[in-house]
Amino acid sequence: MASSIYWADTYLSKLCSADKAIRQIKNGQRVFLGSACGVPQELARALADYAQYLSGVEVVRMLSSDTASLAEIANRSNDSSLNIRNIYLGSTSAPKLAQDRRFITPMNMSLVPSLFTSRRMPIHVALIQVSPPDDFGWMSLGVSVDVTQAAALSAGMVIAQINPRMPRVMGRGFIHVNQVDYLVEFEEDLLTIPVLDPSDVSIQIGQHISRLVEDGSTIQVGLDATSQATVHALQNKNDLGLHSQYLTEDAMHLYAMGVLNNRRKGFNEDKLVASAALGSKNLYEFMHDNPALEFHPSDYVNNAFIIARHNKMVSINRALAIDLTGQVQAEATGATLFAGVSGIVDFVRGARGSNGGKSILFVLSTNTYDGKSAIIPRISEAPVTVPRGDVHFIATEYGVTNLIGKSLQERAMAMISIAHPDFRDELLEAAKEQGLISKDRKLGASSKAIYPLHLEEDIKRDGVSIAIRPARPTDERRIQEHYYTLEKDDVLTRFFHEKTSFSHKDVDTVAQIDYLHDLSLIALVGEPGFEKVVAIGEYLLDADSNMAEVAFSTSREFQGKGLGKLLMAKLSEAARDNGITGFVAYTVPSNRPMVGLFKTLPYKVKTVFEEDMLKLSCRFDDVA
Repeated sequence: MASSIYWADTYLSKLCSADKAIRQIKNGQRVFLGSACGVPQELARALADYAQYLSGVEVVRMLSSDTASLAEIANRSNDSSLNIRNIYLGSTSAPKLAQDRRFITPMNMSLVPSLFTSRRMPIHVALIQVSPPDDFGWMSLGVSVDVTQAAALSAGMVIAQINPRMPRVMGRGFIHVNQVDYLVEFEEDLLTIPVLDPSDVSIQIGQHISRLVEDGSTIQVGLDATSQATVHALQNKNDLGLHSQYLTEDAMHLYAMGVLNNRRKGFNEDKLVASAALGSKNLYEFMHDNPALEFHPSDYVNNAFIIARHNKMVSINRALAIDLTGQVQAEATGATLFAGVSGIVDFVRGARGSNGGKSILFVLSTNTYDGKSAIIPRISEAPVTVPRGDVHFIATEYGVTNLIGKSLQERAMAMISIAHPDFRDELLEAAKEQGLISKDRKLGASSKAIYPLHLEEDIKRDGVSIAIRPARPTDERRIQEHYYTLEKDDVLTRFFHEKTSFSHKDVDTVAQIDYLHDLSLIALVGEPGFEKVVAIGEYLLDADSNMAEVAFSTSREFQGKGLGKLLMAKLSEAARDNGITGFVAYTVPSNRPMVGLFKTLPYKVKTVFEEDMLKLSCRFDDVA
């Protein structure tokens, strides 16, 4: 390593061609090769050309985009000891690199820098890409600080490709000319990542997840198209912050819209914080000398204790498969730009330690490559990336569930409820075989039900936030608790007789629904996953008459707040859209609130006494 002297005096003496610099690499050495979109392509090409003269060289790389030169390093070599150690596989698809699992090194991203700086994995030569030096001799690592800085500062020799197109990025991503041994001036476009168009399924998942992100949250988002669809779904939020492993195009757009202003992060406020960027030329131009942006190494950005210092930290990451108990597998796919252990566990644990934080893992309910269910009975052969004890929220296009504090039976039912309808029955049978749920449990109409996301709504009453949404099979226990907390006269109004016990049968028809012929809407207060039901509105179809019977119940403290009226309006709109003719209700004559509810509808209401009961009915084609 060069001594600390005035940098300009030795700059010219360090300049050389890529070929000359690469020829300084000796047999048996370990070589670090950039990372992400910061790969020094000219140096990589020179290394590929020179690989045939090397023996026993190990190339260490992380999330390096697949280039011809990288594949050639392995393909040209006749010496099997020349290998590429992949700490984070990324989108590599070359068979020599992707299929040879021996050299994949699973590590949490927060620990990788210390692997180099402690010299437990000594780096003999670091190949990096930097911006031109400023007046003081400092060069920016630009789009890739992550583990690159640690590799460069701990390497025995540093070879830097100086590229005028590398943005100068604020933060802790600088290296001085005096810390570099060889300089290769070569201008070329940086590697870019095309913007992936999200599918309709990805957009649905993004909408589900966005409901969990509160104003003032700090977010971390993965790299795949669904994660970016989630970012797009956040455009109506306020005062969000970013602390994420990677800066992406969509995050830049949210910043331009004023949604990501970083004012309420609680830590590193007013700063977008990341460790690398993957995107287009527009993103790299946005980054250049931007005082609102700071890049830090991975041992800082991915440090769970640093992550936990942020207000309402929300981590959003994709999994490949999740089993019925909540174990998560999230390794190796070129389509989503992630592989290995990566930083998912760091952010899952950091977010859960944050005040008001949430960890969200999502999966497309079916695999795009084989059409099979991504929710599986048990993860056995594949590695578990996130243990079930660390898992918080799980999302698919069919809904979101919170696994914290849930028993194995509750977890199994929750996972089945958000699986693809085509696989729910077989997952139920698998759960029974594993002893996760009792043999008598059935899904009924809910086995093929498609959750109607459009019926969800968040409201406020007297300053209290209330979530209105369709009931799910996993709501059975909280619905049961709601019935047990009703006052005696409210129980009489709802069930027409005194009742002190509410069995599975009483609750089953409310929770196990198909959302078409039978629909239940519930109003909830409290933290998602631990809410309390304060009101229920439901309809059940009589197929012979095509009329649906409606029933309502509201906790005493929430009566008189318009919940019944709101539920009635939503139920009638859904029933009409589902081809139902009208509503009917049977109640006691003294139940004036039910009469009032029917009168809020824009239809003619018929009132008939049948013995000691009052029958109310209306048809949707008979407008008042």
